[in-house]
Amino acid sequence: MVKGYLLIKLVPGLEADALPRIRAIPGILEVNLVFGQWDAIAIAETKSLFELSRIVISEVRGIQGVQDTATLVQGEL
Repeated sequence: MVKGYLLIKLVPGLEADALPRIRAIPGILEVNLVFGQWDAIAIAETKSLFELSRIVISEVRGIQGVQDTATLVQGEL
């Protein structure tokens, strides 16, 4: 399994509409609001890196109110 941490910047005023849509995406396990440079952090778990990329590019970035994303992929030593 591939786990990714999605840092999400939201458009001010559209947070309440965007967050439930992000939470409803299959593969998204958790979404939390945060304060600082980013507005939310979502945790995604998929079968492959390709599937994680698809979720970020085709699903999360396509939601009205999502301004920017950065994805951190969990690694192991």
